Amino acid sequence: MMIKQILFLLSILFFTQTVSAQGQSEWNQFRGNTALTGVTKATLPTSLSILWSFKTGDNIKASPVISNGVIVVGSTDCYFYGLTTKGKLLWKVKTENSIEAPALIVNGTVYAGNLEGTLYALDLKTGKQKWKHLTEGQIMGAPTYWQSGNKKYILVGSYDYNLYCLDAQTGKLKWKYETGNYINGSAAIVGNIAIFGGCDGFLHMVNIETGKLRKKVNVGTYVASSVTVDNNHAFTGDYDGKFSCIGLTEKKVIWKHQDEKDTSPFIASPALINNYIIVGNRDKFLYCFDKNNGKLFWKKSMGGRIDASAVIANNKIVIPTMKGDLKIVNLQDGKILASYEIGSPICGSPAVIDGLIVVGSEDGKLYGIGKK
Repeated sequence: MMIKQILFLLSILFFTQTVSAQGQSEWNQFRGNTALTGVTKATLPTSLSILWSFKTGDNIKASPVISNGVIVVGSTDCYFYGLTTKGKLLWKVKTENSIEAPALIVNGTVYAGNLEGTLYALDLKTGKQKWKHLTEGQIMGAPTYWQSGNKKYILVGSYDYNLYCLDAQTGKLKWKYETGNYINGSAAIVGNIAIFGGCDGFLHMVNIETGKLRKKVNVGTYVASSVTVDNNHAFTGDYDGKFSCIGLTEKKVIWKHQDEKDTSPFIASPALINNYIIVGNRDKFLYCFDKNNGKLFWKKSMGGRIDASAVIANNKIVIPTMKGDLKIVNLQDGKILASYEIGSPICGSPAVIDGLIVVGSEDGKLYGIGKK
């Protein structure tokens, strides 16, 4: 047993040391990398203005992604859209239900699910369907991927309680792992282990090669967001207003933060860089914790409820709110450096590349925001 634990820890340490920030022109998955840290090397604009907007047929709740100059986002009008970084439509694909989950782009293929429970594989340049796989519940979380040699696999959770592992090229099912309730978020990948929470109140660690449970930790209540992983620790908020650090080898909560007077839920996923953990809450505050001990470095009111996940870029934080504004915040002290009011709630997270921030809003528009 001790040898297995040591090997598990070594695989985590090796993997987390190799995870890097997303490139300056790419934001190809929901949290930027497979550890879901929400970090990019992109340079943010010094001031914020709307450069362009694109109108879809209904609300945009999904977070956009960007790869090879193509923005991909789904809308509750049941369409996936592919646009240029100037906001010009390249293609759109109709599905059978609303889309709220972010997409994943890997090697020129878009992987994205809808509320019917279908995961689609689409060509990034044309939108042409390569394959689709139907689950038995809605898909609310972004897919992520794992590679073994030349073989890639797509992992996605469903409201049918299962985490699915599919062949990226064919869509063929490799395995599915059943939990005790809905899966809302994405799975973080550490070596060959998928780590994710769910509405059953557990943090699950599943071997991607076999689909077998490696470990699970009782968090105590719903986990609506995706976890962030760093050096043998997973960080997550929950629906009861707790934010926790979970030791992956210890199989227990290492530290937690909770306001005794306010139990507003953490819907957003955390972002992590160095010793800083950044996460927003529905109490309208943005929190910055020390990842090592849970000490609160600072918390600042953003003026509106926060459902979106923050992105960290060069010691600055990009954070939208349900009030309908987008803010750039200093990482060290939480000072607001720039702000732009769109005026319609933003629940999806931003995609950030050099000089451009892309967000969707409940007014049905996708916005390209930067410096004119």
